[in-house]
Amino acid sequence: MPLIRLLGPPVIEKPGRQPRGKKAWGLLGYVLLAERPPSRRRLAELFFADAEDPLGALRWTLAELRRAIGVPEVLTGDPVSAGLDATTVDVLRLDDLLLTSSGELLEGVELESCPEFESWLLVERRRVAGAIEARLRQHAIALLATGQAADAIPFAAKAVAAHPLEQGNHELLVRSLAQSGDEAGALRQITLCEDLFRNELGVEVTESLRGAALIGTQQGPPLSSRAAAVSQLQAGRAALVAGAVDAGILCLRQAAASAVRCNDKTLQARALAALGGALVHAIRGHDEEGAIILNEALLVADQAGERATAVLAMRELGFIEVQAGRRGTADEWLGKAQAVAETDEERAAILGVRGMSSSDRSDYALAFEQLHASVELAARCGDRRQQAWSLSLVGRAHLLRSEYGEAEAALAETLDLVRQERWIAFQPWPQALAAELDLYAGKLDTAMDGFEEAWALGCQLGDPCWEGMAGRGLALLNARRGDYSAATKWLDVALTRASTEPDRYQWVHAHVLDAAITAALDRSETERALTLTTRLSALAARCDLRELLVHAQLHLGRLGDPRAAASAQSLSTSIDNPALRSVVGGVDQEF
Repeated sequence: MPLIRLLGPPVIEKPGRQPRGKKAWGLLGYVLLAERPPSRRRLAELFFADAEDPLGALRWTLAELRRAIGVPEVLTGDPVSAGLDATTVDVLRLDDLLLTSSGELLEGVELESCPEFESWLLVERRRVAGAIEARLRQHAIALLATGQAADAIPFAAKAVAAHPLEQGNHELLVRSLAQSGDEAGALRQITLCEDLFRNELGVEVTESLRGAALIGTQQGPPLSSRAAAVSQLQAGRAALVAGAVDAGILCLRQAAASAVRCNDKTLQARALAALGGALVHAIRGHDEEGAIILNEALLVADQAGERATAVLAMRELGFIEVQAGRRGTADEWLGKAQAVAETDEERAAILGVRGMSSSDRSDYALAFEQLHASVELAARCGDRRQQAWSLSLVGRAHLLRSEYGEAEAALAETLDLVRQERWIAFQPWPQALAAELDLYAGKLDTAMDGFEEAWALGCQLGDPCWEGMAGRGLALLNARRGDYSAATKWLDVALTRASTEPDRYQWVHAHVLDAAITAALDRSETERALTLTTRLSALAARCDLRELLVHAQLHLGRLGDPRAAASAQSLSTSIDNPALRSVVGGVDQEF
């Protein structure tokens, strides 16, 4: 069977002629990558609206593609089914072709006469680029976790080339170089990254990049007895609960090293999983190291038959990917975790993260199903923290849908559980969401108190996600009071906090960007709005943040793009959000 390459200049690698015309390639790419098989009428409208016989032109082009591929059974029916299961398509087989595929999706295929397809292609190019980057990272991390640092270098290097302004990719390359013995190369890569970020973004890299070059450093030799390893593991967990993060992580590192010395695979897996989770949740900027250690934990857990530890590691790896907006790899990790989960506690945690991802990508029906199931399971097994976590996401989803009564009920219950648990580290998130409800209800003083407390706690905890949400809220409040100068300052602060760290939560980053664009447009700051909208559009497409991608198109419409309203309408059709439908419908009426 032929190999169809859609990354870079499209080509079918087989003897014989290629499809004629760019529309044929555009049509093939659209059918292969559409979420569901498109109808013939839809394809005719997209590609051949200017033809005398659009459906006839579509039939001819599909026949042309079948002849070029050499398989008469493909691209048939209505809706049109690709039917290319036995044919290798690079964009659908990324794991097998990562290092041999290059270039952007359908490179050189530009169809000015098909504006809706052009909008789809721009979004799809960014989404595919994000998926490729995620796969490259996953391969590099897996190789690092098994000690194959030299083999990880080409994957990490290609991830850097794919997205050079993502510090986490540079960290993986630095770590790969350092662990392979190329210390000079690692230091050189740090310098290159520092210069790039300083010149392109005007920011300094975080300490985690430099730390990636420090291999095998630890304070004090590991102890060799199992009792000592258990003691270090317990001490590390206790220190983290008490908020002593640095001490906790040091104890967990010692526990993992000591478990190796006493050859206890079960203890080693548990210590590694605890350490990986701590690096992800308790300290900013360390998701790359956390992911590598969690991969190590998973490998050791499989060797030791530690099912529960394996579930924990896979769930945490899924959480990392969800926060970063890497949907494909997130779904894989969470699907694997769910397949082997046995307890209500495990299932509640996994469904909570899955619901978070579904909500981020605006699949609200699935998000509510997953989150409510998580809440029910967590309540049944007495896990009140998980119950609060999932309920907060239920509240967020209702807030985004302008279902304020349901949002208020969910967030009130969340905050009650948080206070019962004295879970200060989580409190700023539901508090900022509840304060936003107060703002919309006109309770400005109450909203101010909520946002300010969330901001202060977020800063005390050093959590950029909480800081971004609270700063955005304070900006909205100041704008409501007419202090637009203060609102802009708060938005600048919120953007900095939500976007600087390499392990940022991309939904919050995009959510703050959206608010900043709205404020800039309201003040007729066209240049600032256009710059921020370009950022939001690229980020939302790359991370599959569908509703925020629609918002980006709506902003472009306000900035004068004549195609933006149609693009927003097309992109919003699969999103079940009455608030979004109202906004998009209002824009359509304006045009």
